[in-house]
Amino acid sequence: MKRILVGDIGGTKTRLALAEGEGTAVVLTEVRTYPSLHYATLELVLEEYVTQVGFPVEGIALGVAGPVSRQRAQVTNLPWVVESAALRQRFGVQCILLNDLEAVAWGLPALRGDELFSLQEGVPSEGNRAVIAAGTGLGEAGIHWDGTRFHPFATEGGHTSFAPRTEREIALWRFLQARHGHVSWERVVSGMALPELHEFLRAHEHSSIPAWLQAVLEGASAGAVLAQAALEATDPLCVELMHWFVRLYGAEAGNLALKVMSRGGVYVGGGIAPKILPLLRQPGFLESFVDKGRMRPLLEAMPVQVILTDQVALYGLALAARSSRIC
Repeated sequence: MKRILVGDIGGTKTRLALAEGEGTAVVLTEVRTYPSLHYATLELVLEEYVTQVGFPVEGIALGVAGPVSRQRAQVTNLPWVVESAALRQRFGVQCILLNDLEAVAWGLPALRGDELFSLQEGVPSEGNRAVIAAGTGLGEAGIHWDGTRFHPFATEGGHTSFAPRTEREIALWRFLQARHGHVSWERVVSGMALPELHEFLRAHEHSSIPAWLQAVLEGASAGAVLAQAALEATDPLCVELMHWFVRLYGAEAGNLALKVMSRGGVYVGGGIAPKILPLLRQPGFLESFVDKGRMRPLLEAMPVQVILTDQVALYGLALAARSSRIC
């Protein structure tokens, strides 16, 4: 594999690196992260990166948080439009665009054992796989097994309609529907969802926000603060919030697993999962994952693993670029 520039383009941050390697092994160098909202366009990020590290590459492969059509993408949670033709003209090398979760799916073969944590051993077998990843938004992808090889494919499953299961979740749906109209799974399982879930819980439980927490929320990433307060057990409502969040996450992971028929395994990625691994290891996630009535035995047989590295999409972009022969 010749050296290429790979980039994971998210609503919060953009991670760029140089990639090379052989087989399914990918070696990344010059890994750098940029705050996406600080830049008007992706081209400005790439130009800054090239200025910093140089440009000894044979191609560019980018994973974009949004639907990709004809090598053009509107980033879902950013005012960026990305086009491979424009990037090829600007930088003088071939460029491919993938959905970011499709890139993660491509990257699974490159993962080492210490980059995965098993939540459910299941009964490992050949078959389709599924990837779900909560970060700024909620991404989902599938991997079709044709009997010989895997074929990753993108979805926009995170934008399908949220299905409440309890009276409290019905109340949450009404709360969010009044604000947003369509209530997607991304509205309840993502980093941007956490502040609204917290706001709803405060109202639902008739609980006021502690002054210390209010002060911290005003100066930092609200979702990260709420999750950390739960992990440290410094606020009971935050603890309740994150346990609920984990159950919602498990429910949608189970939905995706059934739709893809992922006998080959379900992979939980994204920026949130490694940070809340102690909560994912508790019963709530898997209880919701398998709670599908008559399909429970099918889901109990599916391996479920958490992706611990934030570089899997970069691995996948390198492998996809080699498969497409741009490098």
